Amino acid sequence: MPDTTATPGHPKRRAIARAAVGALLALAISLAGLWGAFALWFQLPASAPVRIAAITAWCLLGMAALSTLPGSRRWRRRVLPLFGLALLGLLAWWSTLAPSHERDWADDVARLLETDVEGSRVTLHNVRNFDWRSEADYTPRWETRAYDLDDLVSADLVLSYWMGPAIAHTLVSFGFGDGERVVFSLEIRKERHERFSAIGGFFRRFEQVLVAADERDIVRVRSNARGEDVYLYRLAVAPDALRELFLGYTAEANRLRHEPRFYNTLTSNCTTIVFDLARKISPGLPLDYRLLLSGYFAEYVHDLGGLAPGHGFAELQARGRIVARARAADASGEDFPQAIRRGVPGIPARSPHREAR
Repeated sequence: MPDTTATPGHPKRRAIARAAVGALLALAISLAGLWGAFALWFQLPASAPVRIAAITAWCLLGMAALSTLPGSRRWRRRVLPLFGLALLGLLAWWSTLAPSHERDWADDVARLLETDVEGSRVTLHNVRNFDWRSEADYTPRWETRAYDLDDLVSADLVLSYWMGPAIAHTLVSFGFGDGERVVFSLEIRKERHERFSAIGGFFRRFEQVLVAADERDIVRVRSNARGEDVYLYRLAVAPDALRELFLGYTAEANRLRHEPRFYNTLTSNCTTIVFDLARKISPGLPLDYRLLLSGYFAEYVHDLGGLAPGHGFAELQARGRIVARARAADASGEDFPQAIRRGVPGIPARSPHREAR
């Protein structure tokens, strides 16, 4: 005789399975619809009304696909394949988008960094040294500078907060025994008409550029011209690792010069480049949510023992806030790099012309 005791459970299990599949399909359609809408908005080469019309049509098709899930199979068999074909077409178009160095770039990212390394001597071409009177009023200046890696003595982590406590721009400033400094910063490469968009950074809106700049340019424009909240921390890095980190930046600059890449807000940004370069030196560095929430990156580095030892993070943060000193330096004419480091833990007192090893 057939076993009838198990049959009542079969329809229930099938119903649960159908509901789970339906929920997953609804989630997939919703996410695809959201992604497609942003992709069209940021990348469709058309006027705003045309983009809005395309996004509206795409969203209506997505909503139609969602509406068929609890409906009849006949409509589901018609609409879902149509949505799938539209999604494939959108993905095919998306795959054709390619980064380029040939655009009408904004002045501050108009040139690409070029590096030459011969033994311990490094020559950087197109070092930015703008004189910023305000964010819109500046005198452009690009320079060629040479550095001796045997005289490389320090590196400082700089975080500039422009959108709340969780988001900051990350820079690394290298110091040499003769008092010279150069700052590396991975940034979006804005076209002349563009403004930064964190969401656009997920959708191939911007190329990336590695900037090498004087501190009076790239740090001062943030603290003094833009009014951002800027913090500086001395990194505790061994001499060999310090050299490798610097050369990592130069190698990245040359790669980027020959292979343009898109900036990505999540995976390829100002903070991830520091982590990626550091991980080449120390492969065991752990992943952490503070790599995504870049405003907490200094705390992550501190927890790994990478900041000046013997101080709690709260003290390092309080004494590392440079905004008041940066603005006072403008008024007094004091040397900017020296002024912003006054009182920062781990940085020895020095003469205006030489930093102690």
